[in-house]
Amino acid sequence: MKKLFFLTIIAAGLQFNASAQSDKFVDAMKSALKQYGEAKDNGEALIAVEAKFERIADAEKTQWLPYYYAALIKATMSMQGIGGDRDKVADEANDLITKAEVIEKNNSEILVIKSMIQTAKMIVDPQARYMKNGAEAARLLEEAKKADATNPRPYMLQANNLKNTPEQFGGGCKSAKPIAEKAVELYAAFKPKSEIAPNWGKESCEGIIASCK
Repeated sequence: MKKLFFLTIIAAGLQFNASAQSDKFVDAMKSALKQYGEAKDNGEALIAVEAKFERIADAEKTQWLPYYYAALIKATMSMQGIGGDRDKVADEANDLITKAEVIEKNNSEILVIKSMIQTAKMIVDPQARYMKNGAEAARLLEEAKKADATNPRPYMLQANNLKNTPEQFGGGCKSAKPIAEKAVELYAAFKPKSEIAPNWGKESCEGIIASCK
């Protein structure tokens, strides 16, 4: 299975709008997000910024977003083979997103990361893990859609996963392209809830559509 390309799309999709959190917290998050965008696929830089999000989370225990971004980076690192044993890194991502979920329940963005973690676990050994982890990843994306029908990221991940799944197993461009197009429509209307809220993935959908012409 091809490597998923979240590092680039996430870095390119980070944007800022209005925020209701404290200035100190928002400034810390902005700094970390800027650092994240600059890290791209540099393993050492990603490890450093992930640790920065964890430090923010430790200082702001009622905020779910620092745990979310730390888990997002860890899940991506697992997929890319950065930071050591992929299973261990994915498990660390799961611990972080669980902390976010304690604070913010039934959140579509959190469910997206939980799905990513299952995909990360699956691609360690796709043949052995598809039935368990692949099915759970798909289920979580459906839950994410139900939690927020306006969120484009569940569709983006679904399209990306299908694009990287062999046609004989229901994947490929024929399956992925319509879902990517649906995601692009949602991105056009999507408005982040704050200047530090999740707002990534559009470039991935556009890339899928371009490659599936």
